[in-house]
Formats: sequence, C-alpha cells, structure tokens
Amino acid sequence: MANHVTTQDEVSNPHPAASSDSAKTLTEPRRSEFSIFGLSGRPLVAALVGWFFVVFDGYDLIVYGTVQSHIMEEWSLTPAQAGTLGSTAFLGMMIGAVALGRISDAMGRKFAIIFSVVVLSVFTILCAFSHNPVLFGLFRLFAGFGLGGLVPSVNAMVSDLAPVRYRALWATWTMSGVPIGGSIAAVVAIFVVPTHDEWGWRFMFLFAAIPLIIGLPLALKTFPQQEKAAAEAEKAAKKARPGFGSLFSLEYRFATVMFVLATVFTLLAWYGLGTWLPKLMQQSGYNFGAALVFTLVLNLGAVIGSFITGWIGDTFGPLRSAIISASVAAVALFCLLLHPPVGLVYIILVLAGVGTHGTQVLIIAAIATYYPQDLRGTGLGFALGFGRIGAVAAPQLAGLLLGLQWANESAGVASNYVLFAGSAAVSAVLLTLLSLGRRRSAHVREAA
Repeated sequence: MANHVTTQDEVSNPHPAASSDSAKTLTEPRRSEFSIFGLSGRPLVAALVGWFFVVFDGYDLIVYGTVQSHIMEEWSLTPAQAGTLGSTAFLGMMIGAVALGRISDAMGRKFAIIFSVVVLSVFTILCAFSHNPVLFGLFRLFAGFGLGGLVPSVNAMVSDLAPVRYRALWATWTMSGVPIGGSIAAVVAIFVVPTHDEWGWRFMFLFAAIPLIIGLPLALKTFPQQEKAAAEAEKAAKKARPGFGSLFSLEYRFATVMFVLATVFTLLAWYGLGTWLPKLMQQSGYNFGAALVFTLVLNLGAVIGSFITGWIGDTFGPLRSAIISASVAAVALFCLLLHPPVGLVYIILVLAGVGTHGTQVLIIAAIATYYPQDLRGTGLGFALGFGRIGAVAAPQLAGLLLGLQWANESAGVASNYVLFAGSAAVSAVLLTLLSLGRRRSAHVREAA
C-alpha cells in the first residue's frame, strides 16, 4: 500500500501535530508480532470488532428493503406510506449520529459504541414482534438512533488507533462492513423470507441478536478506554473541550458545510437504492428472488468499492478520489434509463455500488484526516448526522415519485433512477467546489 500523498487541493489536516496523535499513542508493532496495516495485538482486535459491528449496521440498513414488499402486502401500505416507514430508521440515525458522535469525544469511544450496539440490537429484535406499522416505525426510529451513533463512533475509534500512514485505508476497510452487511441481508432474505407466510420477514430482524451475543463481550474486553484520560481531565480544567461551535470557526466553516451537503446527496443516492431497489426491480417485472439478487450485486459492488477507493484514496488523497467515485455513480445510474439488458444491468449496479458507497467512505476518510483528534468524533457525527437528511428523504421521495400517476409503471421507476443519479452528480459538484476552496485557502496561506 502506497503512502498517502498530500496535495494542496486535498482536505488535509491543518494541524499536523494533531494528525500524528494516534501514531504517538501507539507503539509500533514489533517484527515478531502479527500486524495488519500498522495495528497488532489488542488495538487490532478492537478495530476488527468495530468492523464486525459495522457489518451488522449495514445488515440493519438493508434489511427493511429486503422485506418491504411483504410488509406492504401484509399491512396494505401504499408506496408513499412504505417510504415513510423506511425513513423512520434514517431519522433516528440523524439524531444518533450527532448526539453519539459528540458523546464519543466527551465520554469515550468505548461507551458510545457499546451503547449504540445495545440500542440497535434490542430495538431491531423488537421489530420482529410488531403487529402494526406504527409500532414497527417506532422501533425502527429507536434502532436508527443506535445505527446513527455506531458508524461515526467506530470510525473515530479506529482513526485514533491507526497510524496516520494507514488512516485512510482503515477508514475504508471499516466502512466496507456496511455493504458486506447489506449483501448478507440480501442473501439471507432469499432463503429465510419464503420459509413462512407470516413470520418469514420477521425472522430477518431476529438476527440482530448476534452482535449482542458475540460482539459485545469482545468489545468490553478489547476496546480502549478514553485515550489519555488523566491528561484530558487536567486539560479540561484549564480549557473547555471543543464542541459543535468549533466546527463553524473560520478555520473549519467552509469544509464543514460542504462535507455535510456532499453527505446529504451521497446518502440520498445510496440509501435510496438500498431501500427501493428490490421493489423497483419487482415493478420492472423481475420476481422476488431476482430482485434480491440485484440488491446483492449492488452491495457487492459497494464492497469492491470500499477496497478500490481505499487504495485510490490512500494513494491520491480521499477528496480527489471521492469526486471521481461520485461521477462514476452518476453516469452508471443514468445508464439505467436506457433499459439495458440484464447482463449490463449487473455491471451498472456494480459500478453504482462502487461509486455511491465509495464516495461516502472517502468523505469519511477526508473528515477523519481533516479535524484534530479532540474534534474528530464531533466532526464525523455532525457530517453523518445532518447528512442523514438525505437518507431520511430518500425513501420518502422515491416512494412519492413511484406513487404518482405516471402514464406507465416504467416512468415511475425511471423517475427514481433520475433522482439517485442526479444526487450522485450533485455530490460530485460539491466535492469539486470543496477541493477548489481548499486549494485557494492553501494558496492564500502560502502568500501570507
């Protein structure tokens, strides 16, 4: 893996000393120790357990889309109502990402991650026992709170643990858990949902017990306590810990706004596809099993994208790579309007998965590199939290478009593809503006 190359147009950390915080807090692995990209021993186990939790985060994000058609049939929901039901989890995610991202900085990554996992698992399990859409939506809202807090807290912990040289790579590896979990959801649904008319779709939510049974004991044992707790306590007596207001200081304001907006449109495309792709494919004439295979292909593309973008981001910088990734997603999704043959649809969905999820992974890597350690969790939580506006809006907008009285069903499906492709294109434009803005700032500092 090549070292990260810092360029003036990249969102590089304005605090070089702070960038090396994790490198200073970690002892370099001895030659005799097994290590993966600079991590060994307990820090390595902690990073892998965090990734394991992110896998189930991804599972929970996609599971509703895999059972949506069955829920619509059982509770007689319209597309707009189904979209609203799908948005409840994303609304909870928006709140959870902001609140728990801040808590991870103030109270420690370990507390924030374990709390998120418990909330996510318990309320997802309760979804299986819902007997009406209101109760189901309420449970999904609370599960979403845990979902939203988990990813920024895990990313912040892994970023703290990883050496600066491999930080972007570890960020992309951690986020690969999201599409891997989504792929698992699609595969499991193919076999589990048809097993029972009433309980088939409900079984899908019971798998949320696995993180509690397997992951939680490992997390309690291996996750580090708040780093430098004694030193931080001493500093806190003299100087207040930076909060949300620091994100809008003159130094960070422009980047914070652009990070949030780019996340809004990226997540609109990614979660819109994740929620509605099975239904869109069924409405296009494919059966339930085939529709889930398309969802699996999308998520496998996102898995591939996690590793490809990890290498590209580590080599050329996360921001420049994110612009390319978002552009690939936009072009691929616009190609679905041409009614390509099935074989080409698979390729398009792979590229869409690579582009949409890859863009978000690279945005996270850019944020983790940009903010100093004591603001990192807050910055990640803020961007992912308010960025969830796109995730909240995606199921609703797609459902409303699908439910309009179009001349034919294919027009409703096409409107969704335009929505998702256009969102990816807007994200590419915003990231380009951010890159140009950072380049101008760098030139001004040099001139001064």
